[in-house]
Amino acid sequence: MAKKEKQSEFHNLVKNKKLPILTLDNRWHEIFTEDEKTQSIKQLEQQVNDLLKRQGKLVNDIKDMKKLKNNLIKEIMANMDISKNEAGREKDKKLSKNKQFITELNEKLEQAMDELGDLPYQIKEVNEALMAESVTLFYERLEQNKAELKEVADWINTIREELKHKILLKQDLEVNNTQIYTYMHDVLGAELMELFDKEYHVKK
Repeated sequence: MAKKEKQSEFHNLVKNKKLPILTLDNRWHEIFTEDEKTQSIKQLEQQVNDLLKRQGKLVNDIKDMKKLKNNLIKEIMANMDISKNEAGREKDKKLSKNKQFITELNEKLEQAMDELGDLPYQIKEVNEALMAESVTLFYERLEQNKAELKEVADWINTIREELKHKILLKQDLEVNNTQIYTYMHDVLGAELMELFDKEYHVKK
């Protein structure tokens, strides 16, 4: 199956599954080093992060707009009594501006609330695509790791056999050296052996 088809199939499988936001998931980050991420993973990761930032900004913008709207309403309520003099006409102008501003704020608020309402679905969609892409890469890595594990296991078994052989050889050589030295010591005696040891730099 082609890679794109696999990703599409994985995307359908993970759809509507309750997933963590991958870019906020420490375990997801631990699995990938930056150079192991494909271009596609990096792009999807960036999209998720951008959508999360946009969501955070909209939440703050809506809060600020609501606060401003409340202040404008309070100002309108406090200045309802308009006299017919110059000061009154100025107040009336300001009230009209404030009302116009509130109308504009209401439109902006509505747009922001609509966009904020859509964002969780957009985040979910891109996050699922990121998971599908990640799963494809995870399985590739699992296969590579399996192949490498087999190589390492084979190497360990070979070394283990070599090690057994070397240990037996070491024991044989040690026994042989002991036999040779004991024989010479018995035949030649300690005094002569002392001279030979010095000549051949034998350390006891």
